Amino acid sequence: MSAASFNKQTLTVGILSLIGIGLLAVIFYTSIWWVSLTAPNYPEESFPDGVRIEFHINGVFNGCTLQEKVEILEEEALDCVHEMDTINHYVGMYPIAAGGPLERGFGQFLVVFMMVMLVGFMCTKPKIRMLLMTVGFAAIAVWMYLAMFSEDGFHLQNEGLVEALVTSLDQDASDTSTEEPEPEIVIGGVTGVLKKSLEDSGVEVVLPSEVEMQKNKSIGRISGKENMIEQLKITYDIDQAKSSSTYGEWNGSSFQVMSWHYAKSLARYFNNPEEILPMVKTLEIAIQVAFWGLLGAMVLLVFGARKNGGLLYWLLVLVPMALPLFFIIDYSAWLWWYGHTLNDMGAFSVKPFMPTVFGDGKVAQFTTHSYPDTGFGLMMLVFFALAAAALIRRKQFKNQ
Repeated sequence: MSAASFNKQTLTVGILSLIGIGLLAVIFYTSIWWVSLTAPNYPEESFPDGVRIEFHINGVFNGCTLQEKVEILEEEALDCVHEMDTINHYVGMYPIAAGGPLERGFGQFLVVFMMVMLVGFMCTKPKIRMLLMTVGFAAIAVWMYLAMFSEDGFHLQNEGLVEALVTSLDQDASDTSTEEPEPEIVIGGVTGVLKKSLEDSGVEVVLPSEVEMQKNKSIGRISGKENMIEQLKITYDIDQAKSSSTYGEWNGSSFQVMSWHYAKSLARYFNNPEEILPMVKTLEIAIQVAFWGLLGAMVLLVFGARKNGGLLYWLLVLVPMALPLFFIIDYSAWLWWYGHTLNDMGAFSVKPFMPTVFGDGKVAQFTTHSYPDTGFGLMMLVFFALAAAALIRRKQFKNQ
């Protein structure tokens, strides 16, 4: 095989891998799947898509839009995540936020993890590949540890996850900071004369009211994410003031926030500690297992990167390629969980059932719709781009 041909194939694999990396970044911020409920009491004029929710890697978001019509007066779009939770709880289904807490909490790390895998796959020189992957995985490991277990580590999570956690508690996730005109401070009497005299003499005078104003302006500049985390902290502190509290003082780690939020979501409609506490304990164990499991996978992949070829090397491209399959399996498993983990405290008793994964279904007077969205289409593009890259690389190594 000529050097020119080898280099051309290497370049092609590199371009296809970079396309895969770019698509992974876009997928993280894109709706992957959507589900909606339609019924006679949700007329099409007001709900053209029914009660719709959208599944992202980092959370479930409102799929309903503001209806700007003459006959409909809305100041803001209906929160369809809350609306669907309300509908579902009548048959004993847990809130949407109770599903996939681990996947949402680790989503950002998993996406970057796959990006590093593709960087390793692009490289044909084992020593350079091992170096790049070691540096990339080490950065992810530190980032993941700080986010999951360090104080205020939840600030290292993405804004989408924070928003999903806030809105799932039926709180306003919008940035509450407002830009108001500064009030004019008028100082009269002896104090005003003294202030003017000192300033005329070149002495800077700062009044307590001006200090407070600057402080309020600083608070107003807090980002939307910081604002939402503060909302979660306030809710957390209110919960901990109750006699049944078990979480202790707020430390702001993702581990603490995820565990507390999961317990609060489960108990939102069905406050049954005997049933909820074991589920929360399972999540806490799963977080630990996922953390150490990812670290183990990093070490294993770096070890496998020492040579071209072999199962561990091909996993670098096969895992990102299989992302659509992983999503379908995970999505289906959680739908099964929702339909088979029904709380007895629901208003109506129904037999366990499997919600519709793909297509249209019927539950009572509701018609369910479940279909892939833009993000899933991008996942399929990742599959085809990386499949082509894998075939070219296989031919390249075979000829070499």
